[in-house]
Amino acid sequence: MKKVAVLGAGRVGRAIVLDLAQEGEFEVTAVDHSKAILKPLQGLAGVKAVEADLSDADAVRSVVESQDIVVGAVPGTLGFQTLRTVIEAGKPVVDISFCPEDEFELHNLACEKNVVAIIDCGVAPGLSNMMLGFHAANMSKLNRFACYVGGLPVIRAWPFEYKATSSPADIIEKYTRPARLRIDGKDVVKPALSDIVLMDLPGVGTVEAFNSDGLRTLLTTIDCPNMVEKTVRYPGHALKMRLLRDTGFFETHPRAVADTEVVPRDLSAELLSAAWGLADDDEDLTVMRVEVEGEENGHPITHVYDLFDRYNRETRTHSMSRTTGYTCTAVVRLLAAGLYDKPGISPPEMLGREPDCLQFILDRLEERYVELSLDSRVPRA
Repeated sequence: MKKVAVLGAGRVGRAIVLDLAQEGEFEVTAVDHSKAILKPLQGLAGVKAVEADLSDADAVRSVVESQDIVVGAVPGTLGFQTLRTVIEAGKPVVDISFCPEDEFELHNLACEKNVVAIIDCGVAPGLSNMMLGFHAANMSKLNRFACYVGGLPVIRAWPFEYKATSSPADIIEKYTRPARLRIDGKDVVKPALSDIVLMDLPGVGTVEAFNSDGLRTLLTTIDCPNMVEKTVRYPGHALKMRLLRDTGFFETHPRAVADTEVVPRDLSAELLSAAWGLADDDEDLTVMRVEVEGEENGHPITHVYDLFDRYNRETRTHSMSRTTGYTCTAVVRLLAAGLYDKPGISPPEMLGREPDCLQFILDRLEERYVELSLDSRVPRA
């Protein structure tokens, strides 16, 4: 039986722990700094709950030294240093921290340690990358890639019509980190929340989509002249976030207020955590559309994938936790089965280039009712 440590037991981390433990195939150690977060996991069959400060490299090393596989599910601010510590410990790792640093900087270290490190293993980035990787390996030419993705509450409540399945600090980062795109063969940087478009998606209707920094490794690994990732929200949300951002509520520099100093982003995250708070029984949904346009067998073609997933009432698992977490657990099972063993930093698109690996992951997701529908369109002559 393989031993797996899950570093970070928030909503997504908890979904990962429960999924890995449910069939008795893994001994799972859930690690978090919060007793309250760990409490629901204590006493579950196949799960050991460990309280530890994951910002401390020594604590991370102590936890992972006896493990066979490690999952990184820490906040983005801790992601890079945690990933490096796990690699230095010589442990295979599947990571969903989506840190702002360039994880390819750890590639040589991972190769030296003979460590398989698969990063960005969520729904997007993650599953979306895998689909592009598959088509990059099988189409004669790529012209355009677009991913539209977001998690939404089923009940739309004023003023934000939004609930967060991850920490507000990570969501604010999505609204402030510049978006890297590729347009006509040139890499371009645009502000987050820019180029808002309205679109209709199955199961949810009209939504807005705006630029976000989700292409990440694709800008390095994929030769495609036009690529964009946009985050999906209910219409009107982006303008409210731009108002907060552009008036300084998301700034990271301290401001003097009366006799103290306040970091605007920290205060905003604290206030928004209440407004965006997602209770265990609050229903959410995840929508994603992936478009891959190019040429196949000498003919133009566009492959369109749609994902629509909802909160699972039986297990009380939120949709974004399901779609992100179960993509991650599918890759953990892939490693445990010995189906991928390439040392170094591997982004998800590399798994998509391996048909057996991709099919394994899609099968595991289908078993959990996370499915992509495909519409391949050939333009009429």
